Amino acid sequence: MRILGIETSCDETGVAIYDEDKGLIANQLYTQIALHADYGGVVPELASRDHIRKTAPLIEAALQEANLTAKDIDGIAYTCGPGLVGALLVGSTIARSLAYAWNVPAVGVHHMEGHLLAPMLEDADNRPQFPFIALLVSGGHTQLVKVEGVGKYEVMGESIDDAAGEAFDKTAKLLGLDYPGGAALSRLAEKGSAGRFVFPKPMTDRPGLDFSFSGLKTFAANTINQAIKNEGELSEQTKADIAHAFQTAVVETLAIKCKRALKETGYKRLVIAGGVSANKQLRQGLANLMDDLKGRVFYPAPQFCTDNGAMISYVGYLRLKHGERADLAIEVKPRWPMIELEAI
Repeated sequence: MRILGIETSCDETGVAIYDEDKGLIANQLYTQIALHADYGGVVPELASRDHIRKTAPLIEAALQEANLTAKDIDGIAYTCGPGLVGALLVGSTIARSLAYAWNVPAVGVHHMEGHLLAPMLEDADNRPQFPFIALLVSGGHTQLVKVEGVGKYEVMGESIDDAAGEAFDKTAKLLGLDYPGGAALSRLAEKGSAGRFVFPKPMTDRPGLDFSFSGLKTFAANTINQAIKNEGELSEQTKADIAHAFQTAVVETLAIKCKRALKETGYKRLVIAGGVSANKQLRQGLANLMDDLKGRVFYPAPQFCTDNGAMISYVGYLRLKHGERADLAIEVKPRWPMIELEAI
């Protein structure tokens, strides 16, 4: 089977082809960062319009990269949700139309299942075995998921307000950093000094696995305002120190919750996926945690941490092979709980 995957849930247009025997054989990605930079965040209408412009050329590029034609494609997978409704409609409409024209089956894929299973794109030595705990951290989601198999998911904890990536972006904006703020804040934090500022680790002083990051953003705003009163204008070092303290608080909070989930289940494998999983301090902190617990942590390759078509083509392959099919009605699910997915 060769499956064409299309990802258009937010501000990246991703197209990839997954081959059952050879693995990933084509991967094309276009990011809309420059398009949304002037607005300091994603503008849904602009995102949808750009997906319309970019998806078809990327499909052609992916076929050319794999040295294939439409006749070589056995199925099409597309992101059905969650995400921005307009952006999802672009990808799903193109996917269903091509599937009908090419006379191949199509299947809608859950965006977060794509992230969760992205480490399966790695070679056998770096691919996690079931069961494991998955920490999904991105701009829109922060979840701890107990994973017993494909589709066998139990959400153990999630953010009750801002996702971790969202808190990164908002704090970066408070510091006057350019969009996308999360990555800029992480780079700035590397220049910061530990200990000058200490941020709280929200919801770690009580039982449970849920997260809350909106208060941390407020704490950052208050810290910045106080520093401005003291200094008159924030120096670059002060900005770096605040960024370091904020990032450390987020990483330590995530590590504490991961440790609780692992102890509760007895699992020794931890998967980190989603855009924030590329964060160097988070990777190091969770690697240290798993060393202490005599376990192992798994990540997607950096290019598969952010939204991409590769993860969609892979999950689409699994579900099409299982026999799942989308009918001709084009339906998207901007909100779609993972527990609704069928187990394979």
